[in-house]
Amino acid sequence: MNTIKKLSITAGLLLLPTVVAAQTGAAATVADLTSTLYGYLGVIIFIGAYALVPMENTIHLRKSKPVLFAAGAIWILVSLAYAGMGDFHTAHDAIKASLLEYAELFLFLLVAMTYINAMEERNVFQRLRAFLVSRGFSLRMIFWITGVLAFIISPVADNLTTALLMGAVAMAVGGKNKTFISLACINIVVAANAGGAFSPFGDITTLMVWQKGKIAFSGFFAIFIPAVVNWLIPAVIMSFFVDKDVPEALDETVTMKYGAWFIMALFLATIATAISFHNFLHLPPAAGMMFGLSYLGLFSYHIKRHENRINKYDTILGVRDRDCNDQGEFSAFDIMKKISRAEWDTLLFFYGVILCVGGLAQFGYLSLVSKFMYADLGATWANCLVGVLSAIVDNIPVMFAVLTMDPSMSQGQWLLVTLTAGTGGSMLAIGSAAGVALMGTARGTYTFGAHLKWTPVIALGYAASILCHLMLNRALM
Repeated sequence: MNTIKKLSITAGLLLLPTVVAAQTGAAATVADLTSTLYGYLGVIIFIGAYALVPMENTIHLRKSKPVLFAAGAIWILVSLAYAGMGDFHTAHDAIKASLLEYAELFLFLLVAMTYINAMEERNVFQRLRAFLVSRGFSLRMIFWITGVLAFIISPVADNLTTALLMGAVAMAVGGKNKTFISLACINIVVAANAGGAFSPFGDITTLMVWQKGKIAFSGFFAIFIPAVVNWLIPAVIMSFFVDKDVPEALDETVTMKYGAWFIMALFLATIATAISFHNFLHLPPAAGMMFGLSYLGLFSYHIKRHENRINKYDTILGVRDRDCNDQGEFSAFDIMKKISRAEWDTLLFFYGVILCVGGLAQFGYLSLVSKFMYADLGATWANCLVGVLSAIVDNIPVMFAVLTMDPSMSQGQWLLVTLTAGTGGSMLAIGSAAGVALMGTARGTYTFGAHLKWTPVIALGYAASILCHLMLNRALM
């Protein structure tokens, strides 16, 4: 864990110039406060708070808590700094711009998480897991099946949910075979991150790029083949180290509940609605997602009628019934409960990150970093560096910084930074939410050290995917 701590702190120092460059809407009124005490204190607070994030599973401190504290403290410093110059309006306008950024992201993710929770309650994911563990596949076959499914599912569902689902399959089949479970988890993390890179719905970074209008929805598919290369090269190499043993099939049967298939169809319809709002109506995708939430709300009323609960109101948001009654039967479908069980720690973490980054930007680092990364280094090298940094620190603040710096880049370069930010986190276990989550569920088997052994192989896939993109999409560069 000392290694992780050192890496996280080092990453903070390396990432600092990029991260503090972000801000939305108020760039024209940013004063140069980079050499003031307020600016230095803001930087120290951010690095200290963010250094705690990779250690969440060790110290049992939710990642949202330190960044929420840092966000509040940084904006206090911003306000004091501008007030000291007699400016009482800039800080207010700047934080409103950051809040608007967060609101769009929050509403979009809240709907997506609600649908995922609804499908989980209807046993959609449990049915898939039961099917795989009861087929009697060999370990090598499970290695490939979980990898392929992680790559296919993550463009629609988020990479975190996908990794947890496929990781559960690998652990159920692998049993006490720690080598297989470790390799399968690494493969799942790489596949989930790569699969999410070519879809606006597969990762938070791609979602932010799409919502900013940098790449059209169909434009992301230009990096499909580079994403495949990113996963396939390390997967092929690792597969030679997976046993061909055939473990005994597990006798597990799960039946999906009433309405499961229709809820999946509604989720796809909601995605189509969000795309239509963005492409045809020129409205924020989050508004389309909220409209899609009404589909699920209305269908939940039908489920309630089907379950003969027509006279019972859905539980008030935030007030939860027990999962099971006294007879051990699961409680009925309740859309309000699905909303209340969204991943609130993650949603609050995003708030902290966006507000921290936006606050630090008000101290005036934007022009300095933009010149260094995108003028001195050049867009291609800068975008490759973004991926390396996202392996050490979460890719969300990195991508948010790039988007709000808004360097003048071609579509090919925006696709490149989307690819690198989405897949660079695969190089270290702490570089993505999928890796951190699987380290928690496969504790002691899939570890930081186990993943680090395969970092050179994963880095090979990362470099190959960049070269593949530069060759295939050279007309866009």
